[in-house]
Amino acid sequence: MKLDLVHPELRRSVTRMPRMPIRRTWGRRAVRALIVRHGPGEPVEGVDVREIDEGRGMRLYTPAGGGSGAALLWVHGGGYVIGDVVQDDAFCSTTARELGIVVVSTNYRLAPEHPFPAPLDDVFAAWQWLRESAGTLGVDQERIAVGGSSAGAGLAACLAQRLHDAGGARPAGQWLFSPMLDDRTAARRELDVVRHRVWNNAANRTGWGAYLGGEPGGPSTPDYAVAARRADLRGLPPAWIGVGDIDLFTDECHSYAERLRDAGVACDFDLVTGAPHGFEAWAPDTRVARGLLERGRVWLGARLTGTTSSAPGGS
Repeated sequence: MKLDLVHPELRRSVTRMPRMPIRRTWGRRAVRALIVRHGPGEPVEGVDVREIDEGRGMRLYTPAGGGSGAALLWVHGGGYVIGDVVQDDAFCSTTARELGIVVVSTNYRLAPEHPFPAPLDDVFAAWQWLRESAGTLGVDQERIAVGGSSAGAGLAACLAQRLHDAGGARPAGQWLFSPMLDDRTAARRELDVVRHRVWNNAANRTGWGAYLGGEPGGPSTPDYAVAARRADLRGLPPAWIGVGDIDLFTDECHSYAERLRDAGVACDFDLVTGAPHGFEAWAPDTRVARGLLERGRVWLGARLTGTTSSAPGGS
């Protein structure tokens, strides 16, 4: 993909993005170790950050004063094969402080060592823990949203589907940043030549293949493995989807947003011109990224607390 298609504010950062050797075991292990050791961004002031015990691999972010009674369960990205809660310290702590909500960020077992359903089971367990701990945390069980980035957003969307079918409590909203929603994108070989920035279709095929335990794009997938494969989207929680227009996932995100709306589910779709995959994570201080983050937090604040973020806006 030509650099002139990338937003001017993002060009310098995107050219510095390293290639991630995720196809090989040694490469995935190296990337995982680097993320844990050098997670980008430190937690912001005014937020208490602590590890949750019992080996659950979760981080709890509590704003000064204890919060408004609302909460977010956040799921990190990484194509189902890499990633760790530490990579979102700055993002989660800022969200907790700006919206005055409790944020729980969870790890999950990674593919290919742990394919579906292990990652979704881990996210489901984190949801259960958050609801069971709501009283201790000062959280209203009816005001908990789920969200994530990339593969984490795909897991959050699948969690919303699983909870809907279980017939119990459902999330107050789905907060999805460039969600990885459809394995059939990976099977579209014509997309390989585009060479999307940050996350291309070769990497996408690796991620989906590891997660599903076979070639992506087949005639069927297990229930709750691939959010976009679900036929009936009626009754799901309201959603916000933010994605760049040169992201590999642009089409699948737009399609899912339209299908949600057609099913009677409120969905805000925020398309950012010239933005590659995950730009708000690796270029958070640019005006274009701050704008997306602000608009996303405004939506989430309205869903959970009836308030809006005080962070600076932009577009």
